[in-house]
Amino acid sequence: MDEVATAIADPVRRRILTMLRDAPLAAGEIAERFAISRPAVSRHLRVLRESGLVRDELVGRRRIYRLDSGPLVALADWLAEFSAPQRWEQRLDALETEVHRTRRERRARGPAEHRTEHIA
Repeated sequence: MDEVATAIADPVRRRILTMLRDAPLAAGEIAERFAISRPAVSRHLRVLRESGLVRDELVGRRRIYRLDSGPLVALADWLAEFSAPQRWEQRLDALETEVHRTRRERRARGPAEHRTEHIA
């Protein structure tokens, strides 16, 4: 997971991943979309390949890169642990369960006992 996090920390590499999300591209096609040198783009592609986020295939004289989002799953799962909505969903689910349990217990005791609870 550390290699993946390191790989996506760079904005150029994130842009490459975004490009490859839509379709596989040749190394030259990727390099054309950046103002940086072709060797610099190659270094970014090597980091992405070593982290497992992209795979390359030699087709004729062209090297075609494809996204492999598999390594992102572990990172996404880890990040999800920090998302506030998930924490609130769990707490609200627990509250809903408690409300239903309390209502069920009151109904089981009957209406006479329910009234005495409110008076006391």
